[in-house]
Amino acid sequence: MASIFTKIVNGEIPCYKVAETDAFLAFLDVNPNTEGHTLCIPKKEVDKLFDLDEATYSGLMAFSRKVALAIEKTIPCNRVGLTVIGLEVPHAHVHLIPLKSMDDARFIKKVKMMPEDLNKIAAKIRANL
Repeated sequence: MASIFTKIVNGEIPCYKVAETDAFLAFLDVNPNTEGHTLCIPKKEVDKLFDLDEATYSGLMAFSRKVALAIEKTIPCNRVGLTVIGLEVPHAHVHLIPLKSMDDARFIKKVKMMPEDLNKIAAKIRANL
């Protein structure tokens, strides 16, 4: 069965798209730790990050870096943190989280965002790519 991320890639589920290439997709997390929390995924469904072939893994990191630099230009923060946990969705993904404090990196405090706010943030990040 396809993961929720594969359904997003296939257009079966909408997302707040930030960036896209033939191989990768970045979109806002709908249950974010902070404003601008973005997920970067390979379009090819592979469960674990370290099971990606070397070219896809390196490509995902390069793609994530480009997105992180755009987030940093868009969202006021001290830095953009990168984390890989991967337990919640069986599809390799990278979390890019704008950080003002260490608490922002914890996955216990969430920010409520309205769809119109997510659309605006995604557009601003896209403009800074």
